[in-house]
Amino acid sequence: MTYLRLLQHRAPDGVRSVILAEGDAAHFLGGVATVRELALRAIAAGETLAQAAKACPAGAAVDIAAEFAAGRLLAPIDHEDPAHLLMTGTGLTHLGSAEGRNKMHQAAASGEHQTDSMRMFLEGLEGGKPAAGDVGQQPEWFYKGDGSQLVGPSEPFTMPSFAQDGGEEPEVAGIYIIGEDGTPYRLGLAIANEFSDHVTERHNYLWLAHSKLRQAALGPELLLGTPPESIEGTSRILRDGEVLWEKPFLSGEANMSHSLGNLEHHHFKYDLFCRPGDVHVHFFGTATLSFADGVTTQEGDVFEISAAPFALPVSNPLARAQARPVAVKAL
Repeated sequence: MTYLRLLQHRAPDGVRSVILAEGDAAHFLGGVATVRELALRAIAAGETLAQAAKACPAGAAVDIAAEFAAGRLLAPIDHEDPAHLLMTGTGLTHLGSAEGRNKMHQAAASGEHQTDSMRMFLEGLEGGKPAAGDVGQQPEWFYKGDGSQLVGPSEPFTMPSFAQDGGEEPEVAGIYIIGEDGTPYRLGLAIANEFSDHVTERHNYLWLAHSKLRQAALGPELLLGTPPESIEGTSRILRDGEVLWEKPFLSGEANMSHSLGNLEHHHFKYDLFCRPGDVHVHFFGTATLSFADGVTTQEGDVFEISAAPFALPVSNPLARAQARPVAVKAL
């Protein structure tokens, strides 16, 4: 099956454009500068995003692999005001996803006692795919940050100076925009690296919130239409140009303990997340981590995640921010 994909492009002079790709062919779209602009146009016209894209004048053909290599492709969604793009996610949503997490949190658990991680996973396995019209088990949920923390598909991950770890999480993310009447619209899917601090999380599960307040990256393509049932990809870490660690990963509903609809329900049931015009990037979780295999990353390592039917990877080197003083003044 051939999927339509939208990409965002920035030329050397700063001019923004949208690219429509189908199979190996791609071209610029006339009359539109951002995917968010095109999505709002589609909502106003009562069209799908694919219909709105195809209605745009076709511009010049473009080699998206060459533009990716040149660093001219952006994340496939953004917002002119980063505070109105929210990044959130769910964990323990994939078959096998409890194994790595459970290893981190089972020191005090044995025999008949289950960790909270395993209990949450099993509850999702039992009730995460409800029948149509029903509400299923709510998942683990976390906040990552606003649009200021969204990294482009080839930009560095800059972990905080105080971070104990910088680790990849190969995932699929749902991309959403809220219509003027408060209705959430799914624009499509993107491959993602939901970057986290697993050492901090392992120390105390209640520090999960701290471990997730990190940057995250999206691959350059927004996959339109009905999501694939199964997405198979590869996650790897390169060090000095050599493969340090590599492993396949699975996503898509066929490999998940929750349906996308159930995860979406438990996010958008909050009025807070239905503010007109806002953009949401919601990470659906993973079962594959290099940290679970004992890998310790270091500055300069490159995380590379690829998966069909996406043609391009998300590939980000690891960096560390300089320490800054935290000073709170009383007024």
